[in-house]
Amino acid sequence: MSLFAFVLLAQLAAPVTAPATKTLPVLAFPERGLDDSAAYQGYRTRLFRDAAGNTVQIYLDARADRVVHLWADAEDESIGFTARGAGGRPALLEWSGDGALVSRSGRARTLEHALVANEPRIDVGWFLLGSMRVERDLQYAKRQLTPFANAPFRVEELERLLAALASLPPVERQSHLALLHASNEQQLRARMRPTLASHTDGGVSITRVTQPALDGLDTLVLELRTDPRLVVAAIDGDSVSLRARSGSRIPFAVRVTTSGRALTPLTRAEIFNAPFLAFLSAQGTATLAGRRLERQARGLELLVSHEKLMAGLPTYATYFGRDMLMTALMMRPIWRDEMSEFVIASVLRKLSPEGQVSHEEALGGQAVREAAGEYASLIDQSSRVARAGDRTAADSMVARARAVLRDLRRVRENYHMIDAEFQFPIVAARWLADTTISAARKRAFLLDASDGGETRVARLLRELALVARVTAPYAANPVATNLISFAPRDSGRWQSQSWRDSNVGYAGGRFAMDVNAIWAPHALESVGRILDVLRTLKLSADSVSPTTPLGRYARDPGLLSRAVETWRGASRHFVVQLSPAEVRERVKARLAAMPADEQRYWSGVVRRTNADADSLAFLALSLDAGGRPISVANSDPATRLFLGDAEGTSAASDEAAQASVLRDVRFFARPYPVGLLVENVGPVVANDAYASPRIWQDFERDRYHGPRVVWGRENNLFLLGTMRRIADAGARDDAYVRELRAALDRVLAAVQASGFHSELWSYELQNGRMVPVRYGSGSDDQLWSTTNLVVQFERSRLKR
Repeated sequence: MSLFAFVLLAQLAAPVTAPATKTLPVLAFPERGLDDSAAYQGYRTRLFRDAAGNTVQIYLDARADRVVHLWADAEDESIGFTARGAGGRPALLEWSGDGALVSRSGRARTLEHALVANEPRIDVGWFLLGSMRVERDLQYAKRQLTPFANAPFRVEELERLLAALASLPPVERQSHLALLHASNEQQLRARMRPTLASHTDGGVSITRVTQPALDGLDTLVLELRTDPRLVVAAIDGDSVSLRARSGSRIPFAVRVTTSGRALTPLTRAEIFNAPFLAFLSAQGTATLAGRRLERQARGLELLVSHEKLMAGLPTYATYFGRDMLMTALMMRPIWRDEMSEFVIASVLRKLSPEGQVSHEEALGGQAVREAAGEYASLIDQSSRVARAGDRTAADSMVARARAVLRDLRRVRENYHMIDAEFQFPIVAARWLADTTISAARKRAFLLDASDGGETRVARLLRELALVARVTAPYAANPVATNLISFAPRDSGRWQSQSWRDSNVGYAGGRFAMDVNAIWAPHALESVGRILDVLRTLKLSADSVSPTTPLGRYARDPGLLSRAVETWRGASRHFVVQLSPAEVRERVKARLAAMPADEQRYWSGVVRRTNADADSLAFLALSLDAGGRPISVANSDPATRLFLGDAEGTSAASDEAAQASVLRDVRFFARPYPVGLLVENVGPVVANDAYASPRIWQDFERDRYHGPRVVWGRENNLFLLGTMRRIADAGARDDAYVRELRAALDRVLAAVQASGFHSELWSYELQNGRMVPVRYGSGSDDQLWSTTNLVVQFERSRLKR
């Protein structure tokens, strides 16, 4: 152990010397008076701020048999354990008291809270301290449900690093170990699982679980603290038993400590603009609606810092480009202008050399994990090259592996998603075209080169060049197979590279409707707007090669206008039209494949609403490799409503534009299983009734983006988009506006009745009714779901 690591560990192991401060939760779910606790199915969570103002979320999940502490700091850390009662069932845990104690001493930040087990004995195990991503993997694999005596949960990449290290010659191996601040392999291996120890201090029995980082420079600590007069604590291998000396109640405290880096939170006044703050203040907290708004405002504050916007808690406590960009688009009416600058600067700072927008950052333990995988691959490759006789190439790969270890904690970016590439120009164009922001401020922002020596305008042009390049084939020859394609996956399938990023999210399609029919046309139009603004700011695009699509567009705006017109017609490839007879036939077949009780329920809905009596038209979720629609109806047209798109060319008549709007709005508000809307639950994210039985089965196996899930993002996009269409109609009160208002009211009523305004939720059939329930892996506090704040703000203005 290095001297630094030894001193740090000693500091963390010592009793907390800084005065601890009691703090109350900033948020709690379910909350009395706001949430139906039954809908959360044994899941309870509290979100605190630590002594540095960073978010710490603690959840007790009876269904997953897990207690997890997420430290949403600069390391995205997690400290979790499983507690079991008699017979191995999940222990009956409750909060004890309403707050927590927080303190800070040097680099160490500590939070302590109290629990009680309503059991005579519990066993605590499956301790996992590290990255939240590893905690997610543990739960996805359901390892926390297996016996404590099972083999410990191992991270594959770290195991590969150890094997690669062992394959090196002794001298080389020692130099690599030194980079990890380890003197030998045994010491390094010991860091890969937590150690347990117990002692008594000041009349408190303490069982300490310690987990150093792979490089030994940071440590996470979990302590189970009990009163030995009431509870007997004993270590048994990798688990701990707590036994009540009398009765069936075990009180204990949980203290968690980290030495990881902290973030710097933003204040409410730095996030929201004055009109929204006045609106929020006027709502107060005396009403249910006011309490919900205040809770969502606090939720957003927990996700925002000077360093980044986090996607969601507890699952995604990192930067997600897509989530940030979508939120920026939707939040413009209530955010300060500086927030848009913050978002644009963040994207530009993380661009790839080719201009790709980062989808997700890997930091802390996840960055180390990815670095370990890269290191192992380089060492393995060097061995193969050396055996082939190329010693120079082998030595070069070993040198690269050493460099990986030197920069083990470097934040890594993931560029495998493609939708953010098209969302970014829209965000940038709307900020640059804002006439309330001075030209001097825009120019200074774009010429800033503090993020790595390259001006922001140079990076911006690199990203626009990518958009122009990937859209050029369809602009030149608008056939379906020239649309923007997902990357191949395996067995003729395609990766899901837009927001429906589960394996079945796009039903195996190659060409996504949202990317091609919505985002690409808007992105190209935004490229033109940005080029226009750059000309007025006297910022030249001459650095772009005239032989590239962007270079040609910069020199010939008419060429770009024609490309935009072509792309506006891309939606025609995705249109599915069904007669009333076809609707009835396909819905009947889909219902027949459901369990009997659900079949009876949904058949009753169809009879009661007569939802299958009319023809149907919708935009298919995706196209297959041959450019044919895969007939999964979906909620993505809500984005079209929000962005303000009209199908066809810019010369489309008002009547044609209204027809496309009504087509999308009607389907959103049409009752499921024909349309999307589930009464008292909300609009589901997809309806597979018009697709093949294979796709039905796929969505049953992976429900994340399927007919059993409602997404908060999609609801908010629909509500905002529909309200803007109503507002655009002005004083009109014709059939078009009345239908929009009726659809708005139906969807809003269903969402409000669900009680959820979170990332996503599901529903179950109970006592003859479909009732909303929490979705197991959903985020409690999710960035783009807090855009319900905008929905309520815009709704108040629409009323006026």
